[in-house]
Amino acid sequence: MSEARSAILARLRAGLARPPRSEAEAAAEVARRLAEPRPGPIPARARVAGAERVALFTRMAESVGAEVRRLPEPSAIRAALLDFLRRHNLPAKIVRAADPLLDAAGLEAEPLLEIRTGVPEEPDPVGLTVALAGIAETGTLLLASAGARPTLLAFLPETSIVVLPTAAVFGSYEEAWAGLRGRPGFPPRSVNLVTGPSRTGDIPPSIELGAHGPRRLLVLLVDQAPAAEA
Repeated sequence: MSEARSAILARLRAGLARPPRSEAEAAAEVARRLAEPRPGPIPARARVAGAERVALFTRMAESVGAEVRRLPEPSAIRAALLDFLRRHNLPAKIVRAADPLLDAAGLEAEPLLEIRTGVPEEPDPVGLTVALAGIAETGTLLLASAGARPTLLAFLPETSIVVLPTAAVFGSYEEAWAGLRGRPGFPPRSVNLVTGPSRTGDIPPSIELGAHGPRRLLVLLVDQAPAAEA
């Protein structure tokens, strides 16, 4: 370490009233804090459980323009997709993630749907993927990148449909991170937090949907479904 850097760090420690430490001691302290993170304060709104938590997630997601449907099991996904596409006059063409939860829905057996699995391209109108978690505090989806779940599925198509196991809805951001931290393969290369469809207020006084991503967002909450793999 250079003398100038040592002097700067010494002044910072003195200002913070911290005793001097060697680099090894400082590194050990950082490792300890990462291994044993101290929980932060949880907002009162997020301190809910069970049906109340799911209701809060639904209410918050709908308040920012998302549509939320609750389904009993994966087999109900097909009918929900067809209903949504019909109501919004959208083509029945979907590019989807290669996720076991979507495999269980049996989408390819539906003759009215044109399904492709993989990375979306510019002309694809609808992307279908699976969220790792939902955060009731703000109605936010936590989407993790994986080979089976290309990140572009939630951002490139004009309409985004995200399947979320009801059991993966957490009250707060802190609880979601704590619940996912120990899973195999977590954290992934990238994590995206999505709250409602894309919007911008750059041109006041109106809000423009779809400026930087999907203009429509449908969340399908599935009760009897395994949590998504990291």
